[in-house]
Amino acid sequence: MAKLEPLKSGYYVWHYVPSIAASVIFTIIFSAITAIHFWKLFKTKVRFTIPFAIGGLFELVGYAARAACTNQTGKLMPFIIQSIFVLLAPTLFAAAVYMVLARIIRSVNGEKYSPIRINLVTKIFVTCDILTFFIQGGGGGLMAQSSMAKMGQNIILAGLILQIITFVLFLTTAIVFQRRMGANPTPAAVQGDVPWKKHLYSLYGVSAMILVRSVFRVIEYGLGNDGYLLGHEWATYVLDALPMFIAMVCFAVWYPSELQPFLVRSDSEEVVPYSVPLKA
Repeated sequence: MAKLEPLKSGYYVWHYVPSIAASVIFTIIFSAITAIHFWKLFKTKVRFTIPFAIGGLFELVGYAARAACTNQTGKLMPFIIQSIFVLLAPTLFAAAVYMVLARIIRSVNGEKYSPIRINLVTKIFVTCDILTFFIQGGGGGLMAQSSMAKMGQNIILAGLILQIITFVLFLTTAIVFQRRMGANPTPAAVQGDVPWKKHLYSLYGVSAMILVRSVFRVIEYGLGNDGYLLGHEWATYVLDALPMFIAMVCFAVWYPSELQPFLVRSDSEEVVPYSVPLKA
């Protein structure tokens, strides 16, 4: 029977024996949705969705490692693997989301409505995302050491706060663009065949799930090693695993490959609105 055990140093990296049933269930569902993402990726060959598919791999590896932890609570490596992979997966989802926004804007020739220059949108947000990736990864590694656990939590907390700030700026950019476009739509948007609104709302949904998860993690690490959230497993599944699964489903259902033909068109020709011919 599985029991809670410390490391050889006497330090407990777990506050409970992780549920193998819950871990296996989420390993299976993340495997399924990740397979769908890779199938869509290979079918459509849309490269800017690669980070999202890799993020799914991170989730399934993380929860598979978590399942292995049930009978190895006194082992360090399984804990590190599950902790870092689950922690970092959303940063990969975010990278794809940032790249999709730039393509939504381009698909309707709406560059002039973006509060940030369109050629900087992806660069700024993805750079911040990469920074949060390494900050959180470094903090996750330190948390496994009893003497460095507090520092590791603080580093992760800093990375999560930066991620939230970046997301708020990203959502502000998207909302400002949408409002400006609604007030004075471009010919490409008026034409009506570009599904930009559908994909923008999809981004809002995915972003909301990532924000829920990030706020949860900020509170979790902010409460400290003896806080309620780190000591109760349900929170990880309800406020992290489930939102990330919903985000993956949302992105798969409204897959942004639909934007690709309009990106090619906007780069090669000017889209003109429909017009009514004048009678002679």
